[in-house]
Amino acid sequence: MEVAAVRLLRGGALLRRTFPACLPSWKSPPRALRSSQSQAQLSPAGGGLPGAPLQTLSEEELMIQSAAKKFAQEQVAPLVSTMDENAKMEKSVIQGLFQQGFMAVDVDAKYGGTGASFFSVVLVVEELAKVDASVALICDIQNTVVNGLLRKHGTEEQKAAYLRQLATAKVGSFCLSEAGAGSDSFALKTRAEKKGGHYILSGSKMWISSAREAELFLVMANVDPGAVSPQRPPSRFLSARAQPPGLSWRLPPRHWQGYRGITCFLVDRDTEGFHVGKAENKLGIRASSTCPLTLEDVKVPEANVLGQVGHGYKYAIGSLNEGRIGIAAQMLGLAQGCFDYTIPYIKERMQFGKRLFDFQGLQHQVAQVATQLEAARLLTYNAARLVEAGKPFIKEAAMAKYYASEVAGLTTSRCIDWMGGVGYTRSCPVEKYFRDAKIGTIYEGASNIQLNTIGKHLDAQY
Repeated sequence: MEVAAVRLLRGGALLRRTFPACLPSWKSPPRALRSSQSQAQLSPAGGGLPGAPLQTLSEEELMIQSAAKKFAQEQVAPLVSTMDENAKMEKSVIQGLFQQGFMAVDVDAKYGGTGASFFSVVLVVEELAKVDASVALICDIQNTVVNGLLRKHGTEEQKAAYLRQLATAKVGSFCLSEAGAGSDSFALKTRAEKKGGHYILSGSKMWISSAREAELFLVMANVDPGAVSPQRPPSRFLSARAQPPGLSWRLPPRHWQGYRGITCFLVDRDTEGFHVGKAENKLGIRASSTCPLTLEDVKVPEANVLGQVGHGYKYAIGSLNEGRIGIAAQMLGLAQGCFDYTIPYIKERMQFGKRLFDFQGLQHQVAQVATQLEAARLLTYNAARLVEAGKPFIKEAAMAKYYASEVAGLTTSRCIDWMGGVGYTRSCPVEKYFRDAKIGTIYEGASNIQLNTIGKHLDAQY
């Protein structure tokens, strides 16, 4: 029997007939077995070191990381409990973020920014999240979404008027979600009617982050409701920079139905008819405000249209793809901060005559969590480096956001287990880390949305 089996394997003819004809010979590894980024040569322009490990940082990146760590420990940490209890971010923290240049990390210096790299944004968000996820969030949204949209699509006049303010003093807010338009952003009902040299905006928004602190709002509204049809746009709608091989963003006109009317407007907080509602009373990230908005015949000058009319959804998706890397960094930092707080405790806590850390079962759990954290960091850093290099990154961003969010939930839960009753009390930071972690699987694309994105890219890749 053994000889016959060996002969069968050596001959291969019968064995090969059991595989689908679409599979290539084992002698020629299929394209899909190679990393989609294996050939990517990362450019050092953004500060990265080509050929070096992902965690090898440039001198500038190390300096920014160190500054963020110092700020978080010295100016944020003493206020974390108070901000969480009051569900409000201290003004001194926001002012400090601007003073340190953390609210415009990759904005050009001529607009008041730091002029660093996108990867540096990720480092700042990660370090802030190790201390407080709420502070990390306001920084992340400002950099990856609000500033990013203005940098890429704003006119020189808009950049001079708004980007400089966002870099130095004013918080911005991104307004897409509505009561009936969460993951299904195409269902938004906020309208914009053109009248002369202005647009009249009417509608409402929900779940708007940083709304209480913001002075500038990037509002998505539809200028042509007739353009909206039941047909959903293809998932393959990607920015030119982000599209993977084989996927085209130049689609037939019929595919534009459903989002061709969505437009982005720059709306000042004090505009007549624009109202910010009461902040939600949330489980976690309590110091970060989340508010509803109401727009009652808000008059916005035509000059405040960001980019081209009807291209708002394209802009939104592009910014959120990068924003997901920021959320991955937030969840990574949060999980690492919780882990760093817990390990010294279990190394000192004695039970049955030895340290908790010396029990093999617990030690294995610690090793598993440490490995997951390292994997999340590599996914996040890789996605950020790809953005800098101008390489396709959407699949990698979705992977990083999905995995880092899941790891944050698992890590914080484990840390409570390891600390026992102490970890379950409000006096222990681990309890707050646990509450803050949950949002990672919900906002800027829920985990299932990330899995959908990954799956569709894999479908096209294989």
